[in-house]
Amino acid sequence: MITEIATLKIDPDLAQRFEETVLAARPHFLAAPDCLSFRLDRVVEEAGTYLLIVGWTSVAAHMEDFRQTEGFQRWRELAGPFFTAPPQVIHSAKVI
Repeated sequence: MITEIATLKIDPDLAQRFEETVLAARPHFLAAPDCLSFRLDRVVEEAGTYLLIVGWTSVAAHMEDFRQTEGFQRWRELAGPFFTAPPQVIHSAKVI
């Protein structure tokens, strides 16, 4: 499994609406055949910063396959207006 970790920056005053929006967008990720898990974490030390953590079967499943779907387009339509900076995305693989 590969883990996508996206750092998302939003206006802290919109946090509740953002969290509700991500919850509504969750099914679009989980409907993707190669999506294994999905969660949103709030960064405690930095108001308005979130980590979107999504498990994928491979980097290509995320970057090539999912990004071509209507689900990804819907995610961007729903969440995009909240972003105060472009998301920073990395992929990790469990070592230990």
